[in-house]
Amino acid sequence: MTINRRTALGLIGAASGAAILGMPSIARAATGRVVVVGGGFGGATAAKYLKLRSPDLAVTLIEPAARFYTCPFSNLYLGGLIDFEAIGHSYDSLAALGVEVVHAFASDVDTAGRTVTLAGGDSLSYDALVLSPGVDIRWGALEGYDEAAAELAPHAWKAGPQTQLLRSQLEAMPDGGTFVLVAPDNPFRCPPGPYERVSLIANYFKTEKPASKIIILDAKDSFSKQGLFTAGWQALYGDMIEWVSRTDDGRVVRVDAAARSVETEFGRTVTADVLNVVPPQQAGLIAQRAGVTNETGWVPVKPETFESQLVEGVYVVGDATVAAPMPKSGFAACTQGKVVAAAIIAALEGRAPPEAKWANTCYSLVGPDYGISVAGVYAVIDGAIAEVPGSGGVSPADADGAFRAREAQYAHGWYRAISNDIWGTA
Repeated sequence: MTINRRTALGLIGAASGAAILGMPSIARAATGRVVVVGGGFGGATAAKYLKLRSPDLAVTLIEPAARFYTCPFSNLYLGGLIDFEAIGHSYDSLAALGVEVVHAFASDVDTAGRTVTLAGGDSLSYDALVLSPGVDIRWGALEGYDEAAAELAPHAWKAGPQTQLLRSQLEAMPDGGTFVLVAPDNPFRCPPGPYERVSLIANYFKTEKPASKIIILDAKDSFSKQGLFTAGWQALYGDMIEWVSRTDDGRVVRVDAAARSVETEFGRTVTADVLNVVPPQQAGLIAQRAGVTNETGWVPVKPETFESQLVEGVYVVGDATVAAPMPKSGFAACTQGKVVAAAIIAALEGRAPPEAKWANTCYSLVGPDYGISVAGVYAVIDGAIAEVPGSGGVSPADADGAFRAREAQYAHGWYRAISNDIWGTA
């Protein structure tokens, strides 16, 4: 079968049924205990599909938050298009399935003894461990930007109080003010995220604060879906959004959060009324404690199974991994969770893992009725993760308004579908 963009999107639409992800339709009963740390897109998916495919398996999900708020669609909240609870999901459906959900912080891992220690001192043993730690901020990697600075110039790159803080600052900003977003160099969570964020904030400004200005100071010379974003900005917002590339002195090297100002590589100072700093990132702390990160701060994994290359019996999914060209996205994490579930069940049964394939689709909203997307299917080719030739693609550059409106509708459908797949909620 030839896989073009249309075929890829169709396959991706079927991904919640694990049709292309190497998940066997019927698994033999595996026994043992699997502990999953982190209840986001990757970890919650892995926990659910482990239990679905092997009901006799003891599966424990460790997640501090009783309610998980997603980074996908958090930009709609920042733009005033949805309320905050619209991106919140509980773990009730996983518990009903038989997953033991423990709301605690996993503080350490003993990979030799195969135990996970909780912040309260309790420990859990495991036969296989899945880490889905997401990202942590590399505090201090950008001069002047630490945890205290984030309370004045929020990053809002983990959905929660930071997201709500940034929204309150945008609401309080006077008409005619300037919103500055500092975008990091690669790699980081959700490559199109900063650019969707300014898009939906621009939509809010256009309606409520039309004299306002947006500046993106970027550490890169290009970004995901760049042509589609910039065309949309021009069509919807005119000259409200200014993108400054690294070559044009967009790389920020110093932050003064109290003054809401930044200094660029060549000494220019830019002051904002609202300053949003998306700083350098790394794998979440528990991955470091488990010894699965390398010198980059990220987690190298075996392509076929996403087992750690450094520690046997530890599988890692989601944004923390080194899995390029697969992006650090919620959908990619979800498909990784399904592949890991299949690989663990096979290992516990003493058989080879099924052939792995993954998918990604990422919708971005440039405006409420203006959607763009990128899609791809991935496989192990010559021992490395690679995009299946001909499977990828982005929205056509010459699409009309009706097409863009349909993609915006598809974005909402995508979010409802993946949320229902993982947490049983829409």
